[in-house]
Amino acid sequence: VDVAKLGDDGDLYRAGMTSHASVQLMLGLEEAFDIEFPEDLLTPDTFSSISAIAKALDGLGVGVAS
Repeated sequence: VDVAKLGDDGDLYRAGMTSHASVQLMLGLEEAFDIEFPEDLLTPDTFSSISAIAKALDGLGVGVAS
């Protein structure tokens, strides 16, 4: 999938993201924003799209531009 054509609500898993890549993404976000995802957010749904990730970050008090 062409990343430039993937919208904020596009399914990242359907676009080719693996479960291993989602863990790497989570770790990168934790490091970048100095946060820790609580256990209840460690689900595939949390990392399924850019919008879902932004919503999770917002819930953790990290303001991200949409």
